[in-house]
Amino acid sequence: MNLTTLPTHLSSNSNADTFSNSDKLSSASSDYMDSSVSGAVPKTITPNAIILADALTDTTISWRIHNCKISEKTLTQDKPLAFLYYYDSLDDAIKQTHPLTPALLAQFNTLMTADEAAKLIGIDKALVTSPWHVKVMGSLVVFSEALQLAVRLHWTNTGKATQQIYTKDADDAMIAAFNEWQFFGRVDVLYKNDKQALVSIDEQNASDEPLLTIDASTEYQQLSATHALTLIAKLEAEKAELPWFEAAILERIA
Repeated sequence: MNLTTLPTHLSSNSNADTFSNSDKLSSASSDYMDSSVSGAVPKTITPNAIILADALTDTTISWRIHNCKISEKTLTQDKPLAFLYYYDSLDDAIKQTHPLTPALLAQFNTLMTADEAAKLIGIDKALVTSPWHVKVMGSLVVFSEALQLAVRLHWTNTGKATQQIYTKDADDAMIAAFNEWQFFGRVDVLYKNDKQALVSIDEQNASDEPLLTIDASTEYQQLSATHALTLIAKLEAEKAELPWFEAAILERIA
């Protein structure tokens, strides 16, 4: 794959992304090498190595987004909910005229539709709020032409089966669902530069290989679970400073 031929959706930084950026990244590697002396990381890092997590969160690099796509989408009001959700969403005036009875309390955890809940309470269906159930999962590739580095990430609006959003309009529900979107799951790396080392660091030392060297290749390589979690945690912590991710996702779900 020739990264220079990838179509560009977004580029949020106008600075030229050249290998001079690697000077900044390699200086960061010295900090990690110093920490290895105290046992935090049991291996040293090549002085000019690129540290994956640091590179992806470096705002001086002109990262671009490619192939942001949706793999799964649920947007419906038809899924059943436990009766308690419907009752709790009622106006206080309706609750006063239709108080909880032993029969209603017995149904609190019973799954049902909004229509069934309305019949159970004895009110018009229009008075029962039926939330939108939203679940969207997708992926994107973020890449730097100069570093010859591409990383495929996965994103979603929720880690639950669906997220319940109380809005009248489906479009508003979708937008609201992505107020707290998140990265998750596997991470794949494509690195084509055989002149400079690329490394990933498991900062929690939860794996048998806390310092992982990613070899140059023409194919994507999947990061181990611990390294993927470390990378995702870093991206989540600094997501507000990396607006190109959210811009690409919101453009895709619109």
